[in-house]
Amino acid sequence: MTRYEPAIDVDALRAVDVHVHIEIDAHGRTSLPADLVEAASKYFAADAGRPDLDSVAVYYRERQMAAVVFTVDAQTQLRHPPLSSVEIAEGAARNNDVLIPFGSVDPNRGAEAVDEARRLVDEHGVRGFKFHPTVQGFDPSDARHHPLYAVLQEAGVVALFHTGQTGIGAGMPGGRGFRLALSNPMLLDGVAADFPDLQIIMAHPSVPWQDEALAVATHKHNTWIDLSGWSPKYFPESLVRAANSYLKTRVLFGSDFPLLTPDRWLRDAEQTALKPEVMPGILKENAVRLLGLGG
Repeated sequence: MTRYEPAIDVDALRAVDVHVHIEIDAHGRTSLPADLVEAASKYFAADAGRPDLDSVAVYYRERQMAAVVFTVDAQTQLRHPPLSSVEIAEGAARNNDVLIPFGSVDPNRGAEAVDEARRLVDEHGVRGFKFHPTVQGFDPSDARHHPLYAVLQEAGVVALFHTGQTGIGAGMPGGRGFRLALSNPMLLDGVAADFPDLQIIMAHPSVPWQDEALAVATHKHNTWIDLSGWSPKYFPESLVRAANSYLKTRVLFGSDFPLLTPDRWLRDAEQTALKPEVMPGILKENAVRLLGLGG
């Protein structure tokens, strides 16, 4: 077993992408069941295929970028075996010049999820955890999940939550039973209050709850916003204004690769009102500080 330790030359990086999905493993298994894969392929105008982890590393190395990589463990709701966070951590260890592993556990598994999270940190060196309340089918504000958050806070790792609407299940009957309201960022306000040393990333423009996300980030300085999943051309004006000013030190570049590539994100960002002087922080410096990559 190889425990992940980063070997990233921060000075050589152009950017740190904090939101990169691993959707297929070395055995050909997918992170979602077949019906959701098919529906998502119809919904998203994806720029890339579904590369495996080592191919993701090559892709980001070519671009002089680091990438936070993860899967989503939603085995309870999806009844589909998740990709292995252990294998993702081991793959990141093979590519520790460009990859940073986050784990994923299913909060609905209670104490088992807590124990698994502790093992992923202690034995495999993951630097954070990815949660998708809508796809995983859990209310992040429920006190039942406090033991899990306590482990993450104690370990000093990051909690990244999907917020806002999702294309997963979109167009399927009843949205395949997924509930969008579980990804309202206001549900994270209490988590940030109860766990003030837990660094929380609210992923994506939180449409249709952008104002709620900005309110939480303004009030709780242990929260961050990543800009993944949407072309910057479609960012809400209020989000751009915050990224340019009062939240500029806690806004992060993320692509949502492979559904949106960093190439397209950067190209489209040039057509927005994001100020050139805030871009170094958004693209790299804020993530380096949050993830402790600066040594």
